[in-house]
Amino acid sequence: MASSHHQEVQEQGHGDGEEEEQDNSQITSPLLRSSMRLGSPEENSPVEQVALTVPVGDDPATPVLTFRIWVLGTASCVVLSFLNTFFWYRKEPLTVTAISAQIAVVPLGRLMAAALPERVFFRGRPWEFTLNPGPFNVKEHVLITIFANVGAGSVFAINVITAVRVFYGKRISFFVSLLVVLTTQVLGFGWAGIFRRYLVEPAAMWWPSNLVQVSLFRALHEKERRSKGGMTRTQFFLVAFVCSFAYYIFPGYLFQMLTSLSWICWIFPKSVLAQQLGSGLHGLGIGAIGLDWSSILSYLGSPLASPWFATANIAAGFFIYIYVITPIAYWINLYKAQNFPIFSDGLFTVTGQKYNISTIIDSQFHFDTKAYEKNGPLYISTFFSISYGLGFACLTATVVHVLLFHGRYTDKFVTPVSSEIWQLSRSAFQDKKMDIHTKLMKRYKQVPEWWFISILIASVAITMFTCEYYIEQLQLPWWGVLLACALAIFFTLPIGIVTATTNQTPGLNIITEYIMGYLYPGRPVANMCFKVYGYIGPQQALAFLQDFKLGHYMKIPPRTMFMAQVVGTLIAAFVYLGTAWWLMDTIPNICNTELLPQGSPWTCPYDHLFYDASVIWGLIGPRRIFGDLGTYSAVNWFFLGGAIAPLLVWFAHKAFPGQKWILLVNMPVLIAGISQMPPATSVNYTAWIFVAFLSGYVVYKYRRDWWERHNYLLSGALDAGLAFMAVLLYLCLGLEKISLNWWGNDLDGCPLASCPIAEGITVQGCPVASA
Repeated sequence: MASSHHQEVQEQGHGDGEEEEQDNSQITSPLLRSSMRLGSPEENSPVEQVALTVPVGDDPATPVLTFRIWVLGTASCVVLSFLNTFFWYRKEPLTVTAISAQIAVVPLGRLMAAALPERVFFRGRPWEFTLNPGPFNVKEHVLITIFANVGAGSVFAINVITAVRVFYGKRISFFVSLLVVLTTQVLGFGWAGIFRRYLVEPAAMWWPSNLVQVSLFRALHEKERRSKGGMTRTQFFLVAFVCSFAYYIFPGYLFQMLTSLSWICWIFPKSVLAQQLGSGLHGLGIGAIGLDWSSILSYLGSPLASPWFATANIAAGFFIYIYVITPIAYWINLYKAQNFPIFSDGLFTVTGQKYNISTIIDSQFHFDTKAYEKNGPLYISTFFSISYGLGFACLTATVVHVLLFHGRYTDKFVTPVSSEIWQLSRSAFQDKKMDIHTKLMKRYKQVPEWWFISILIASVAITMFTCEYYIEQLQLPWWGVLLACALAIFFTLPIGIVTATTNQTPGLNIITEYIMGYLYPGRPVANMCFKVYGYIGPQQALAFLQDFKLGHYMKIPPRTMFMAQVVGTLIAAFVYLGTAWWLMDTIPNICNTELLPQGSPWTCPYDHLFYDASVIWGLIGPRRIFGDLGTYSAVNWFFLGGAIAPLLVWFAHKAFPGQKWILLVNMPVLIAGISQMPPATSVNYTAWIFVAFLSGYVVYKYRRDWWERHNYLLSGALDAGLAFMAVLLYLCLGLEKISLNWWGNDLDGCPLASCPIAEGITVQGCPVASA
């Protein structure tokens, strides 16, 4: 056991408002007891949000790897994996975050501390242990939450299984599916091990979303004296939690229209144009109001955890894309845009009808060229084609931006960056410019890099074997696995830098589809598998690195963190696949919107998007869509545009160095922020931007004291209240199929928003446009 001495740091106040006087002797955790003794300004984090939120003390003698963490951590991982898979297939996908488990395990942990025997087994031997090492402590709580974070993450490979079984109607065995899920989930450990020195140890890599959980840990473990007329953090959290829990019964069951109040549609019930403009779910969302926290949270994460400059970039990108580019492209009829809905991710014929994909697949599950020529080319909405273009631009913009800007400035309005990438490489072997958190973590045994490399080599080898041995089911050859890994390792660092400093993550899904579609056309499953291995590697790596940073902030021994992540990942993979398999076997016509009963929640928006992409890139191939044989070849210019965009910002900064606001323009965030559309809708963005503006700008600027104490707690409380009520509604009403059918539960109230406006185009349920 490590020694129990405390790190001595200089005492310093923090916050610029009047704080309640805290009695540090009442704080139960040694780690949190020293959180008020901040280091010197040179030692503390240069990121103000971190300095205001994260405790800087540590007690290495605190028990971490206990019986309680195995029981509660495993249970949290299983429950969240099940719930998130279950809600993934529903019309409004709901992510039950780890914050729910973070709250629920506190009374359970304290109950176990009070009830379990304190007897020590095998006393004096190396494997000595006890079921009850003392009071339930914050480090145990953090480690349990790491298990929960793994369960709350997504398993991208499930989309492949769903697409093959449900949409293509082909056979894939459970064993092969399990191998795909396991290898994709574990592959990210290798990248995480390679890049942790760049994305965890530097203070500049601050991972904003972690501050929500850190703030909640402090609220649940610190004891405060309540000032007259005020509330402690814990009391504030409980009030916000109860309010969120009680409120969600309205958008979740009684009055579902609160998800998108598209009032323009009510004024013009027979106007296609008005509903295209006003629909928050199927149109541009002008004036639409979203009062549902689940729709705000679904795609961009918590708006309360977004730095203001990132919010401003996302807002700018959204308004340009939705209110400038999309309307202009639609009304000049670019790519026959008016033959299709203005906002759609569907696949169409030239006459606006749904494309029958099954007719262009032969008996060997390959592309049928003759059938495709007979049926005619596939079309997508202009909105959808531009969204792909933005995906192209995001990749080149990310690489160019990181090369130009990373570490070249430190500004009080911008996330400070400590050094160049190359300087980070050197500082990884030195103790220079470390903040207090990195210094405190140096006392623990680090995870040897060969552990990560061994996992990486083993997972790549198993993946190659799986794809080669089951080539008939997966279609992906061995060289495709190696190419996917090469893409992943190239993009992980630049994408990680953007994520760790802005809370927004550019994706590799489009470029992986594009490359494999050209190299290996006509094989949709191969394309999906290549996308999963090339895309999920960096995504999983970033998830692991984010958890490592959480452990870094809360001073969890790195080897213990590693163990929790590996075990949690394996547990989650089994539960995710088992739950998905059960749903596909038990719910008739799941994901099939044409055969499902009206109002059925099992519409699978993410899986539909995944399937559509597999048709575009894998089955038909990018050459017939975006290449010389396709309609949308001009979209490739977005690659060049994405590379030029950061250059323009860089030149503007050089020309006008006194204009600090220029450095706030972050092209990867501006472009990547809107990459969630589709399946995200306009109202998801407008409501998210509004809340993020209030939190990140108004409250942070004018009520800094309130923001410091309550902002991240409020985020956690809203998430947890929503999740608990959503689960309760399903258990009490959903299982019994009890629903309310009235106008207030018509989600959007804009039935004509999905209609085309071209003359002579006839679509069922839509009026025929005339001259």
